[in-house]
Amino acid sequence: VQLQASGGGLVQTGGSLRLSCVASGLTFRSVSLAWFRQAPGKERDFVAGIRYNSHTYYADSVKGRFTISRDNAKNTVYLQMNNLEPEDTAVYYCAAASGLIASSVRTRAQYNYWGQGTLVTVSS
Repeated sequence: VQLQASGGGLVQTGGSLRLSCVASGLTFRSVSLAWFRQAPGKERDFVAGIRYNSHTYYADSVKGRFTISRDNAKNTVYLQMNNLEPEDTAVYYCAAASGLIASSVRTRAQYNYWGQGTLVTVSS
């Protein structure tokens, strides 16, 4: 299984970025997918998740600004990030897991597979 994340970069406060994560080696339409992020010196935290049925889940800090989506035909999960803030600066990781129930989507330990991370830097 491989997850390849891309789309990070440097953006000013209030700007937008779209992250992509292409997966291979798994039955994409059957898995739950998520984005986590890790700022320097901090834990890796849940940002957004989408289950196999396209139900979505968000951290409170990004609700209304970020949108997660999936394209099963392209084996790709996206994270559209709008109105970015300096506090959003972090390395963003995509993750995948099979058979997650709704209550487990936000739990880092539930995810079996991880991408390599892509750096997002928001300047003030």
